Amino acid sequence: MAHDAAELAHRLAREAEAVCRQYLSNGRRAGNYWQVGDAKNTKGRSMFVRLTGDPSGKRRPGKWTDAATGEHGDLLDIIRQSCGLVDFRDVAEEARRFLSLPPPQPMPVVTSRPSSVPMGSPESVRRLLAISKPIAGTLVEFYLRHRHITYLDDLAALRFHPRCYYRPESGGPTETWAAMIAAVTDLKGHITGAHRTWLDPSGRD
Repeated sequence: MAHDAAELAHRLAREAEAVCRQYLSNGRRAGNYWQVGDAKNTKGRSMFVRLTGDPSGKRRPGKWTDAATGEHGDLLDIIRQSCGLVDFRDVAEEARRFLSLPPPQPMPVVTSRPSSVPMGSPESVRRLLAISKPIAGTLVEFYLRHRHITYLDDLAALRFHPRCYYRPESGGPTETWAAMIAAVTDLKGHITGAHRTWLDPSGRD
């Protein structure tokens, strides 16, 4: 995917007020925030969307909190809820339409996996975790929120890999899928392995 969830969320954050005016039209600007009833564009004042801040910090634009429910998220969540979308693929398509971005390019199928270290070795696990990304704004975050897991702060053990290798049980060619990577540790905190959860592009499975 040319623009994954993290990239889309970052681009939307740079246009936070324009996003709010488009998808939360029943709200209004109040200082550095957009104020509205909820992410479905209901009239009210309980939900606050940050319009300014450090794009790389915790207080980055586009982050929102609904004081009435405790729900929070980013601008992709606003697009999903205000438009009544379910599949992440549709959310991403709508975000790209708003941002005037081209459609994503098909992900190539990989038939072999070059590796300089043994599979399953501690070094291969460390490499996998190192090249994976934090989950904020990614398909992993969407996947967890779809399961009503909304407290996602300080989850360093969870990572996102957009093109993790997958070998079908049928013995077919190796494929690449988006995946949630979870670090497995012993009682002393030493990494002993990594658990992969391959994700459907919709973010629901």
